Amino acid sequence: MSRLSPPADTALAYVDGWPIHLKDLPDAIERIVARANAGGGFTVYTLNLDHLVKLRANPEFRSVYARADFVTADGAPVAWLSRFQRDGVQRTTGADLFVPLATAATENRLPVFIFGTTLPVLNAAARALREATDGAVEIAGLLSPSAHFDPEGPEADRAIAAIKISGARLCFVTLGAPKQELFSARAVAQGCDAGFVCVGAAADFLAGTQVRAPLRLQRWGLEWAWRLGTNPRRLAKRYADCAAVLFDVAVIQPVRLRLATRKL
Repeated sequence: MSRLSPPADTALAYVDGWPIHLKDLPDAIERIVARANAGGGFTVYTLNLDHLVKLRANPEFRSVYARADFVTADGAPVAWLSRFQRDGVQRTTGADLFVPLATAATENRLPVFIFGTTLPVLNAAARALREATDGAVEIAGLLSPSAHFDPEGPEADRAIAAIKISGARLCFVTLGAPKQELFSARAVAQGCDAGFVCVGAAADFLAGTQVRAPLRLQRWGLEWAWRLGTNPRRLAKRYADCAAVLFDVAVIQPVRLRLATRKL
């Protein structure tokens, strides 16, 4: 089943024009599992400031985001901005979703596939999921792409074919943005009967090849500071761009709107 038109508008809030559909982690798990049980392909994206930066610059990224079935508030600033419009929206990252959603899939007898990162990481993540579910999780397949993977090229088509054949009903995609979203949209457009959940570095966190921020920093919305402190050279420009977008969305846009309203 393919879908080229955008889903019906069920947004709780909008951040820089992009919808948030899922309120919190329990809501996300319940609705994603229900959709997977219903059948058909669908996509799940996790909106954060880095995505907002990329969305402003990348037309293809905007196109696939406009057709997303479910979007969570990944970054703490995105969740904060959402709560101005809808009380109770909580941060729900790909890393938050990975194990609980795989566990819920196991309880519903939904086979899962993991695509992305490296094969050693995938194998380690699969072992961790088996431990978390007492061996009950049904892993339909693991597949790691090449270093030069093109989410819209022949290698992507071969991966989509492998996921189709596997019988997976949920596929966790761990490529990072925008590759994972572009790949997921392509898979759904090609009729893949699975939900594609973009979870970024979740498999690496689970495998222990990357260390996530301590829970206290996560709760305070300071996971970005942890990541910046551990990898400043790679992330300094990214977070500067994110800060600029946050200032525009939180300060400049509301002022511009108020001025426009006064003129009317």
